[in-house]
Amino acid sequence: MMVLVIAEQLDGVFRKVTFEALSAARKLGTEVNAVALGSGIEEAAAELGKYGAAKILVADDAALADYTVDAYTNVLAEIIDQAGPAVVMLGATTQGKELAGRLSARLDAGLATDCVALKTEDGQVTATRPMYGGKVLADVTLMGKPVIVALRPNIIAAEEAPAEGDVEKVAVNVGEVRTQVISKQLETGKIDLTEAEVVVSGGRGMGGSDFSIIESLAEALNAAVGASRSAVDEGWRSAADQVGQTGKTVSPNLYVACGISGAIQHLAGMSSSKVIVAINKDPEAPIFSKADYGIVGDLFEVVPALTEAIKKLK
Repeated sequence: MMVLVIAEQLDGVFRKVTFEALSAARKLGTEVNAVALGSGIEEAAAELGKYGAAKILVADDAALADYTVDAYTNVLAEIIDQAGPAVVMLGATTQGKELAGRLSARLDAGLATDCVALKTEDGQVTATRPMYGGKVLADVTLMGKPVIVALRPNIIAAEEAPAEGDVEKVAVNVGEVRTQVISKQLETGKIDLTEAEVVVSGGRGMGGSDFSIIESLAEALNAAVGASRSAVDEGWRSAADQVGQTGKTVSPNLYVACGISGAIQHLAGMSSSKVIVAINKDPEAPIFSKADYGIVGDLFEVVPALTEAIKKLK
């Protein structure tokens, strides 16, 4: 069974979920290849061989320098048709989910997104994915060829397994493109929420837009800063920081929820975290039912004390 992993990169740097997908693909198929799109990425693409890609197809063209869903879909659909993989795998990032949906429709291929486990049986792929806000895990068997699976970041460890990593440039036919990138505004030095090992989030209990105590704790833990939908709706944090069903889904090793009650919408976005710590002054807050460790108290007293203790330990 051949698995083709769609690599996601920004300015020639591949996202961690790409290496996780390659690691998952090795357990799923007997042949693992990768495809990378962009401009001036041929040299960087060789890195994918460290994680098990026997062949790396590179679509290198100035028209692909910035991600646009129609250009990437046009190019990838043609590559997938020619390569003939049984499984197409990519990360369930914002870009990955958009591409997966477009490719599924274009190729008439079965699709499972936000997958947390994968297995094969009798040549068919079964994906495990959360449903109903994470209340249940469903096993979905995908039919046909190819099938597309989008893997939730931080679910499978990225493990190096050097392979041939032969880089092969492919012809690029961008086709009709109706969208274009006018400008980009990137936040540098900020840890991506979906790939962070540790996430510290604040909710309505913060009482305002001053998240300085949350940011101090995050800095001590080398963590990303998140927020509940309530905090985002109040304008205290940007939508890019929202964790939840209508925000970003995270699966860090440690998730610290500060002043977050634990609405179903929020739990759906972080319940797969390995360890959950909740800080809330309401002992009846639903977040405590999901927490591995709970602290009942005023977050404005608890969080600074926790930050100082962590600094001393370090």
